[in-house]
Amino acid sequence: MEILINHAPKRFVLENGKLVGMEFERLEWDAAAKKSTLIDTVILPCDDVILAIGQDNAFPWIERDLGIEFDKWDMPKVDEKTYECSRPGIFFGGDAAWGPKNIIWAVAHGHGAAVSIHNRCQGVPVSERPEDGMNLLTTKMGISEWAYSNDYSSSKREKMKHVDLVERFKDLKTEVEIGFSPEQTAREVQRCLNCDVQTVFTAKRCIECDACIDICPVQCLTITRDGEEEEVRKRLSAPSINFDQALYASDPLPQTSRLMFKDEDVCVHCGLCAERCPTAAWDMQKFDLLIQLAGSEACTKQFA
Repeated sequence: MEILINHAPKRFVLENGKLVGMEFERLEWDAAAKKSTLIDTVILPCDDVILAIGQDNAFPWIERDLGIEFDKWDMPKVDEKTYECSRPGIFFGGDAAWGPKNIIWAVAHGHGAAVSIHNRCQGVPVSERPEDGMNLLTTKMGISEWAYSNDYSSSKREKMKHVDLVERFKDLKTEVEIGFSPEQTAREVQRCLNCDVQTVFTAKRCIECDACIDICPVQCLTITRDGEEEEVRKRLSAPSINFDQALYASDPLPQTSRLMFKDEDVCVHCGLCAERCPTAAWDMQKFDLLIQLAGSEACTKQFA
């Protein structure tokens, strides 16, 4: 399926009362994605059109003399740390605060606003926040056993089965995706990248045997001399094309004073490096982000 971007629908194209296409305006946006320029129009042939109805933020019900300031997009001005608007005691989050984002951000905003509300009820400045924490714990259970499935899977993403298009139009309430079969599900879960399990390297244990480099299925590891980042990237085992992702560099290794470099943008967290390493210089450790919620013990202690 080809996805066409920057195409704004203009009109349905009809011939003899029958739909034959859809006319779109092709747009070009500025660097800030705020203003668009019309390039031309294009007609795409089609037999059917499925309308996707979006929603916009609208606050006509908020009286403008209440002390709540709005920006040029008619959105309330909200503090990104406290989630409080210009009128003390009123908080916003989710799409209502900063426009369309996913549900994960909405939940995070809700937790953050709850901390502010808790502070306000306790007579504490809403700008004071409990600090988040983190924890790393090894997943190693034996010589080659781990507390998570660490096998590297080269299988491709399973293709979702869908209800036939004719059946969908018979009843628009029909669930389009049928779901995976048990066999597909078993293969799909093995593709999990275990993003919560992190590679941890201890330089002083490394004997530079290159076992981890040999077994890495994506060639994300390289032992080489130090240097400027731009020049080091050219010496990596695999091309480093994402310059927004910083390289991970170890302390100097005890044998040659070279460094172990890791391209996190390529790593799939399979754990084969840690399983192969004869000195346990590599370890796979589970990462826990400890977010302090409103009314939690850390929150209460800090504000007591």
